[in-house]
Amino acid sequence: MKKTTLSVLMFFVGLCAIAQTSSVGHLTIFSESGDKFFLILNGEKMNDVAQTNLRIEDLPQPYYNARIIFENKKLQDITKNYLALQDADAHFVDVTYKIKNDKKDASKRKLGFFSQTEILPTYVAPANVFVVHYGQPRTVQTTTTTTTTSGGGAQVGMNVGGVNMNVQVNDGMMGTTQTTTTTTTIHDGHDHHGHNHDDGHGHGRDRGCSKRYAMSPGDFNAALSTIKKQSFDDSKLKTAKQVVSSNCLNTNQIMQIAQLFSFEDNTLEFAKFAYDYCIEPRSYFKLNGIFKFSSNADELSDYVQSRQ
Repeated sequence: MKKTTLSVLMFFVGLCAIAQTSSVGHLTIFSESGDKFFLILNGEKMNDVAQTNLRIEDLPQPYYNARIIFENKKLQDITKNYLALQDADAHFVDVTYKIKNDKKDASKRKLGFFSQTEILPTYVAPANVFVVHYGQPRTVQTTTTTTTTSGGGAQVGMNVGGVNMNVQVNDGMMGTTQTTTTTTTIHDGHDHHGHNHDDGHGHGRDRGCSKRYAMSPGDFNAALSTIKKQSFDDSKLKTAKQVVSSNCLNTNQIMQIAQLFSFEDNTLEFAKFAYDYCIEPRSYFKLNGIFKFSSNADELSDYVQSRQ
């Protein structure tokens, strides 16, 4: 019984440790009346399409000045300064605020605290919540409808006083309607790595990276934890390659994964593999410092040179 109690206690202590080491917070705002709104944090617009239930993940600041603009222009904006994403112990949390009606004025809404929880790396937002990853490009779809007028007319049959009549009607309003949907990716001011470096042969140097921004801290921490759980170096290497091949990483993230291996041969193999998925290749020389044997550092340097 004592062993079971101790195990449960250690489990919850572990969860608390994970929550306390988080370097970002998450913010959810929802409208109890279903009013669609835009959210602005520290002067930056978070969503391009008005939402009723909005979640912003991976916010790096403990406090934000928030402004809510409603799609319904009859509703007044809401301004809230020092919106907190940390608890009393200065630990980042997952906080939720609610937009509620003002009983005295139908044109006003109030923003109030609703709840907060610890940061959980494995949390998945419900389907009815619109999620924005702070600092990553946003994709917006716009629809354009074009009406093309045809030169032809229409044959209209009428019966007037028992006499059948065919009337030719020429109307410029009659034509063909064509709808086009355009998808646009918006790179905001936080996406500092939204550039494609050409390798001199007409191809992007980071060819293995389809995106141009690093994994979010929350996603990376979850992936790092998964790799650590692997019992053998070969399993860690296989899992690490799987993670990297589906994402982009910065140099520090690659270094953290590379340092998980017990054998330098695996460290070197991973460092070579991850190079094409690095968003900042100019700082890749930092990985040389993780090797105990200079021969491995030299081999990585030669490999990087050959890829440029």
